[in-house]
Amino acid sequence: MLGVFGLTQAQAQQTVPTPPKMVPEMTEFWEPEVKVVTPGAGTGIAAPSDAIILFDGKDLSQWVSVKDPSAPAGWTVNKGVFTVKKGTGNIQTKQSFLDYQLHIEWQIPANITGKSQGRGNSGVFLSSIGGGDAGYELQVLDSYNNRTYANGQAGSIYKQFRPLVNSMRKPGEWNVYDVVFTAPRFKEDGTLFSPARVTVFHNGVLIQNNTQIKGPTQYIGIPDYNQPHGKGPIKLQDHGDPSEPISFRNIWIREL
Repeated sequence: MLGVFGLTQAQAQQTVPTPPKMVPEMTEFWEPEVKVVTPGAGTGIAAPSDAIILFDGKDLSQWVSVKDPSAPAGWTVNKGVFTVKKGTGNIQTKQSFLDYQLHIEWQIPANITGKSQGRGNSGVFLSSIGGGDAGYELQVLDSYNNRTYANGQAGSIYKQFRPLVNSMRKPGEWNVYDVVFTAPRFKEDGTLFSPARVTVFHNGVLIQNNTQIKGPTQYIGIPDYNQPHGKGPIKLQDHGDPSEPISFRNIWIREL
């Protein structure tokens, strides 16, 4: 029996191309290069009266291990900051959040080595939806004179949206993210009602403007909202790249 265009069903099936296997490079976009903007001086913003303090410079009592949420976060606290302890895995907040305003400060060490994605790599997952790197990642990276794919540099929604500009401070200086996050909403049948949205200021400069996130960020493949969820903890990444570990301080959040 002949089908469309006079082909048999078997012939028609043979003419349909097989899509190539997804590899990381398929979702890396290098051009155009993100414009560099020099941020103004100053970093720290004291927490307002209604904020929840997630790190006060003393301990990681508000954080746990992602691998084992019953275990404390294993990163190193010293002199008012905490530093990624390579190999211990990601950490996340004990508390879960939906919509919020977040302030977080982070530092690439002055002696940083490596290049591209192997130079000070970490991430702030705005809502964790599972173990490992499951969630919505705001990229942390040394993007000061360190070229990489634009949708993977500091301030990107990883492999989805490049930052509007590159307002990175040089290694050894403190960077600040001020974030307003609106979680996605799902219908009763589990399908998407409204996507997650995020606005980000990096060192006082707007880099994500009410960006509609396409789904949980992916290293390989295309993002999709295929896992309905509600509130989620905020997660920080132990990336595993060989460069020197980065540090964090002054983290607070306001629920909206």
